[in-house]
Amino acid sequence: MNKKKNSLERAASAYLRSAMHQPVDWQEWGPAAFALAQTEDKPILLDIGAVWCRWCHVMDRESYENAETAKVINEHFVAVKVDRDERPDVDTRYQAAVSSISGQGGWPLTAFLTPDGKPYFGGTYFPPQDQHGRPSFQRVLLTMAEAFEKQREEVNESASSVIAAIEHNESFMGRAGNPGPELVQKLVESIVKQFDSRSGGFGSQPKFPHSGAIDLLLDVAPRGEGNEAAKTAATVTLQKMALGGIYDHLAGGFHRYSVDERWIVPHFEKMAYDNSELLKNYIHAYQTYVQPESARVAREMIRWVDEWLSDREHGGFYASQDADYSLDDDGDYFTWTRDEAAAVLTAEEMAIAAPYYDIGEVGDMHHNPLKNVLHVRGSLEAVAKSNGVMLEIAAKRLGSARRKLYAARLQRPTPYIDKTVYVAWNGMLISAYLEAGRVLDMPEVKAFALKSLDRVLREAWDAGKGMAHVVAYGEAGGSAARVAGVLDDYVFVGHAALDAWEATGELRYYAAAEEIAAGAVARFYDKTGLAFFDTEAPVEGEVRLGALVTRRKPLQDSPTPAANPVAAALLLRLATLNDREEYAVMALETLETFAGVVEHFGLYAASYGLALQRLLLGTVQVCVIGDDDEAQRLEAVALARYAVNKSVVRLRKEQLSALPPALAETLPHLPAISGSVAIICTGRGCLPPVRTVHELIAAMNKVL
Repeated sequence: MNKKKNSLERAASAYLRSAMHQPVDWQEWGPAAFALAQTEDKPILLDIGAVWCRWCHVMDRESYENAETAKVINEHFVAVKVDRDERPDVDTRYQAAVSSISGQGGWPLTAFLTPDGKPYFGGTYFPPQDQHGRPSFQRVLLTMAEAFEKQREEVNESASSVIAAIEHNESFMGRAGNPGPELVQKLVESIVKQFDSRSGGFGSQPKFPHSGAIDLLLDVAPRGEGNEAAKTAATVTLQKMALGGIYDHLAGGFHRYSVDERWIVPHFEKMAYDNSELLKNYIHAYQTYVQPESARVAREMIRWVDEWLSDREHGGFYASQDADYSLDDDGDYFTWTRDEAAAVLTAEEMAIAAPYYDIGEVGDMHHNPLKNVLHVRGSLEAVAKSNGVMLEIAAKRLGSARRKLYAARLQRPTPYIDKTVYVAWNGMLISAYLEAGRVLDMPEVKAFALKSLDRVLREAWDAGKGMAHVVAYGEAGGSAARVAGVLDDYVFVGHAALDAWEATGELRYYAAAEEIAAGAVARFYDKTGLAFFDTEAPVEGEVRLGALVTRRKPLQDSPTPAANPVAAALLLRLATLNDREEYAVMALETLETFAGVVEHFGLYAASYGLALQRLLLGTVQVCVIGDDDEAQRLEAVALARYAVNKSVVRLRKEQLSALPPALAETLPHLPAISGSVAIICTGRGCLPPVRTVHELIAAMNKVL
């Protein structure tokens, strides 16, 4: 290990700090690195990765920890390392640039830039030696250094054309007026067409969950005839994922994606944002179809997030769990040989667990064929029958086996948890926890969501400075300049604050949502070209570094929901509460900005479909007023069936004096609010109060 530390010793990010001992003279992204490149007239070697990214660490070990390679880098380049989770604005732009150069993106992202930050070549992982038709990293380094030195004109020309291509791609919107239900239908048809009826999911390997697409299907499925295909695609996908190896059957929670089309062998890292959106999927499926399995998976996901990704003391959710403990371990923490399982289980438990989880002599992992990824192959009924035992006994033995396997797994070296608290991902998980806490009647889950939201609002939000991107870093040592929030940070926390208001009736959460939305509009909305940029407008005299000069308007879900449709949905939610017509207009204009091209994005434009549904259908608010058991029952019924345009607001009688403007004009003035009642409000006003669950069901069936 190199004892000398580079400048990343001063970084706060876990990914950057992991490289502080490398012999490369790494710099953090910032004015100092660019000034150094221009002073020394050197190209910039840009490495973008993440702490959870296995191949980033492979390239670190093979190349950046190699003294000879580091010498080449230090002699010819200014080396800049970026954490893609900490700087999504930098990552998205250079991903687009490298994709336009090489046709591929991903992490690690390796880009060669002119001293002013324009990319002239790039790729992803480069091996240490020539192999499989790929040049060695040292050869690439020397070639790129020589090109910069001897072919400067061509390099500058190439770099300028790449930036121009990115700017063109980002500025092409495809505006169309009055998007209607036929556009939602086209998106749904595109998603259903890609549905894999045998294994669930969409497309072939590798398979990602596509949570937004699942939610769009769950929303349209109950709305009239002909939507059986949407229901099938959503419910089968959720079922198959929960049975597959992409799901952690011992701890709960989902891995990032599956290498194969049957969901068996995953990339083992677990991300906050995947689990937030999948938790919503399973909650929404349970709301509509009342499948016990959906509730079970949701509860287990919450248990995993509580145990591994939660700051229980302060509130807040951590970012991710790595796939591996070290580079010598390829999913070994999560997988089992038959002998390893047999060593911790009784013969009776093994007789149930082995066939149920497909723990065989030959496993699923290429690097070690003895290793099995736990996944459900058949039914427990069939396993019980083949063992000649009652189903109840088989279930009891399986439960005991799971507990023992998990206890044994906890004795293994544990993959790293990145305890950084990112604002946007917290907004997403807070919303998911609030929904789950209400639908599953888990008050402690709701309480932790509110505690986490209070922390984000307290530590990351300032009406004057705006939203920060990071609440807190997980590593001790180092320091970080404040990273300005991107559009995602504003809109996801805005939604979380509205969700908190609906769950509690506390007006301060509504006020926070309104303040954050106003900040997003002021800082990101394009009054001329319409829709939202992902980064703030530069202040007067500010010089943006490298590709940050290009401003983007995100439309595509990749993999988190795209910020423009999420912003439109936030404005629509607020407009129904504050009667601000300009918010409704801005939401419509945002959706119109992309309406001419969005159908081509299909599977990757589901968030747009959900926002458009909200616009077309109009908001339905079910306000449950009261504090007794009957109010609880009314709320439970109001929460039944997922619909993107439905919100359920829980209020105590004393809160009727402190309401958002639109509700303040109606609710307190309705006659005869005595006892617990439910009141349904739409854009056309409020219906008379109802007092029984049967009356509420009948009223909801009319408006949804």
